[in-house]
Amino acid sequence: MAEIVLGIGTAHGPLLSTPPEKWDLRAQADRENKKHWYRGRTYDFESLLRERAPGFSAQTGIETRRERHARCRAALDVLGHKFLEAAPEAVVIVGNDQREYFGEDLTPSITVYRGAEIFNARETHEPAPGLNIAEPGNAPEQGTSYPGAPALADHILDCLSEEGFDPAQSNSRPKGASRPGIPHAYGFVYHTILRDNPPPSVPIILNVHFPHNQPKIGRCLALGRTLQRAIRSFQGAGRVALVASGGLTHFVVDEEFDHEVLQAIDRGDEDALGRLPENVFKVGTAEIKNWFPVVAAMNAEGRRSHQVDYVPCYRSEAGTGNAMGFIYWE
Repeated sequence: MAEIVLGIGTAHGPLLSTPPEKWDLRAQADRENKKHWYRGRTYDFESLLRERAPGFSAQTGIETRRERHARCRAALDVLGHKFLEAAPEAVVIVGNDQREYFGEDLTPSITVYRGAEIFNARETHEPAPGLNIAEPGNAPEQGTSYPGAPALADHILDCLSEEGFDPAQSNSRPKGASRPGIPHAYGFVYHTILRDNPPPSVPIILNVHFPHNQPKIGRCLALGRTLQRAIRSFQGAGRVALVASGGLTHFVVDEEFDHEVLQAIDRGDEDALGRLPENVFKVGTAEIKNWFPVVAAMNAEGRRSHQVDYVPCYRSEAGTGNAMGFIYWE
């Protein structure tokens, strides 16, 4: 029977791998965006700035950017150290796809990757201004492969099916996928946190972004409870880690909402998480849902979370950017 030895929740946003001096590359795209999602409504840049007056100019200076970038990198080092210290024999990573893996022709709600090999490579085209500069944080320059964990993946699939889930399964990168390797939500974990030396792993891909089959909050929490039971009953490894990759609020930073989420996580309060409005989980903020299965699994284990840091990384006066969260359970 396996033991869950570690849980991790980490952001994976591009600002983590972008020099602070270059954060303006994305800020320019923010100014041109006509649909910033914030608290259940969309705004163009000017209306968002009016809504959030007096704005965040005081938090966009270069020295502030450098200090916050350094804090994020230090937090990532802590998570990497915790992983090495726990020495898991396998890891399950919960993340999401942003049309890098699945296309519009097929968008499963929950997918378990069961391949024996996981390929990771940098994006070969510029999907949006200011993103390719962050690719060195997602994959090594020449690309690489990591071992999958097919037996654990199959066991998870069986347990999910037995408990009323209808997961999709994938053995390899779909033909026509836009990214040459695994989505960056996973690539960042493999490359930056695990230093391209992960144990055998199972990526679980949630469709948190695209209508009309995004898993609701309650479904994500239920998924985590089933994952905990599945891992506990697996006999092919003794020590397993769980990692959540995504969030927190972006591309409009909402510190108040982030703290509400983090405080509920700290209390192990799934009822509070379940009461959060679904219409807030749009665009990048939807990635917070990637954390909920890990939260529920670690609650079922009776573990308390430890917050390494919370860093709101602003890149414009309207409050656009990415809030970065880093926590672990052990």
